Amino acid sequence: MTNLLTKIVALGALVLLLGASHSLAADAQVKIANFTFDPPTLTVKAGTTVTWVNADDIPHVVSEKNGAFRSSALDTNDTFTQTFPTAGTIEYFCAIHPHMTGKIIVTP
Repeated sequence: MTNLLTKIVALGALVLLLGASHSLAADAQVKIANFTFDPPTLTVKAGTTVTWVNADDIPHVVSEKNGAFRSSALDTNDTFTQTFPTAGTIEYFCAIHPHMTGKIIVTP
């Protein structure tokens, strides 16, 4: 009986651990620095919230290529978040500096 109880407790701990790992994986970050998005391409699972953080000394605006989302001007250390509920590829750029581009690949 003690052996069975030990296995049940271990299984419960594993389930909790897997659940915690899953929720941690639901967040991702893109750093804006030196006029680049880092990483330039980010792959996440559907339902993930991505946060852009401006580490540059000048403002940037994160804008989806087709206008699906757009941040306000992000000053140094400002952030912008967007959740991606469905699979697909999202291309974005800085509306102030259009040569800055990035991509989010959302998997099921």
